[in-house]
Amino acid sequence: MLGRPDAFRLPHGSLASAPPPGEAVPPDPAFVAPELRPPFPTNRWWSSLVALRFSERQYPHPLAVVARPEGLQVRYPGPDIRADEACICGWMDFEPPADLVLGHSAVARFDAERLTRWSDWFVRSRFEAGGASMEVSYGHGSPIVFASFRGGDPIVRFPSPPEVFHEAGGVLGVCRDRRCYLLVGPEISRWSGVGGAELRNSLGGSERFALALLPDGQREEAVERFTRAARMPVENTAVAWDVDEARARVRVTFSYELAVGGGAQAATLFALYPHQRTALADDSAGPELGSYTTVRGRMSLRAGDSFELEHPFPGVLPALPLVPGADVDALRALVRRDAATDSGARDTYWAGKELGRLAALHALARQLGIDDEADALEAKLRTRLESWFDARYDPADPSTAGTFYYEPRWGTLIGYPSSHGSAAALNDHHFHYGYFLRAAAELGRRDPAWLGADAYGPFVDLLVRDIASWRRDDPAFPFLRHFDPYAGHSWAAGDGVSGDGNNQESSSEALAAWTALVLLGEIRGDRALRDAGIFLYASELAAVEAYWFDVERENAPVEYPHPVVPMIWGGKGAYSTFFSGEPEALYGINWLPFHGGSLYLGRHPAYATRSYEALVAARGGTHWKMWTDLVVMY
Repeated sequence: MLGRPDAFRLPHGSLASAPPPGEAVPPDPAFVAPELRPPFPTNRWWSSLVALRFSERQYPHPLAVVARPEGLQVRYPGPDIRADEACICGWMDFEPPADLVLGHSAVARFDAERLTRWSDWFVRSRFEAGGASMEVSYGHGSPIVFASFRGGDPIVRFPSPPEVFHEAGGVLGVCRDRRCYLLVGPEISRWSGVGGAELRNSLGGSERFALALLPDGQREEAVERFTRAARMPVENTAVAWDVDEARARVRVTFSYELAVGGGAQAATLFALYPHQRTALADDSAGPELGSYTTVRGRMSLRAGDSFELEHPFPGVLPALPLVPGADVDALRALVRRDAATDSGARDTYWAGKELGRLAALHALARQLGIDDEADALEAKLRTRLESWFDARYDPADPSTAGTFYYEPRWGTLIGYPSSHGSAAALNDHHFHYGYFLRAAAELGRRDPAWLGADAYGPFVDLLVRDIASWRRDDPAFPFLRHFDPYAGHSWAAGDGVSGDGNNQESSSEALAAWTALVLLGEIRGDRALRDAGIFLYASELAAVEAYWFDVERENAPVEYPHPVVPMIWGGKGAYSTFFSGEPEALYGINWLPFHGGSLYLGRHPAYATRSYEALVAARGGTHWKMWTDLVVMY
């Protein structure tokens, strides 16, 4: 039903019934359990496990994991993280398979790994071969991998025999290569192979097993606490938010649902990222119990079944205003000149950027009182958006802008012509559609009826729901497609197929998309939409200031010399972009586009000065090679 365009109520506009001829579509979601149904999440740190028979490397932090035919490889990158001119480097090597591989006593090589369940920052998958299986569950911030076995026992393989520092009650404590783990079987279970490189736990009728990474520098003193948490699997994780208008802050609650037995108090162990630690509300996470080293900085270990963060929301504007002293006559001439130009772009990214340009020009023209130009820009915005929202599309006819198609196998809206893998890999939808939504907000600010329920509002809602549906019961789109609540920021790659994990380059384009959600919610009087946008904006801003910019110089290693990390990956922070190594690109990709939600770039003047001076030094002066306008605006 959801695959049919007429399944959505669209009083105005229409969806294509199929992709245009020759256009790409994503592959089938092949590696999911047969009982699962769409919509399926994409753009997760774990998305490669759906895309591949055995996943690429995933970085839930502090652990890194990868699926192999032999089982689940688990690695703690912390002791080997280094930094230099090129990166904060903490990826997981596939070979040799260190630190350990969790396997199955009855299976030498599994057939595949399949997604079986997910929640807001945990994921569960099943390895199968014949009638035997191993199901594993792990998540952001968790030092524990939970597992269950059928048709055999857990096998833990090391490259060489580990040191055993504890053995009692089904629990082994082992250390090797500056890393210490607890291997936690049932209390009645027995271990064999101790002293060798392959250890087997005889489960004794139980199915559950877990392994846990101990904090840096801890061994015996952590055994009791970690054993207790390892025997209390995480069943579900959920994020919720509440906006305090009076204080301009958003409170974000992270909750764990745990499998609790025998009257035990519900508590798990979780490691907080730096941006979470600094935003903790009250004492909601309890005292620090240890720490881990990651590419995002030091993660702080806590215990409990929930915690709360509080982020400031600095506010956004519908457009940047004129300021006293502006040369109004010169501005009018410039707006008239730019209003007469057109990029001719047709794919979703560049056509989106053109829509964003028109929206900015329209707002400026209205402020400058040049109504003829403003009316023409408003008409152009309306025509372009309505053409995109119309299924009629002819690649040979420039008057037909493009089209959108609902892809039912995944539960996603794909715009055509596509670009940057937005169709084949479901990349970057928040970047592309954020521009469309910004343009829709500008048009709706002028003509609220255009955004009404009986006009184009329902079509605009489809774009919102594709990139950031905040409804858990949405039957057509996954919850918060792009946004990672625990990491505090978005991911751009739809399938996440990279040895470095998922990535996001242009954090500023993500913030532009969330700005559009805030504006749309405010214009339409839709508090749920507005507050979802505020949550996304305030959370992403906290992560941007902590990791892309590191404004307080607390999280990047001192050996990394730059004041910006242009690209954040699961396994590294890279001083690079996908498209250019020029200094202006390395800095400007996390500034553009400038709009009414860009004023956060001035929240830390000392950082902005440091960043600009580093850019000047990298270029060797102020003779800019590209993006001069962005540098001047910054």
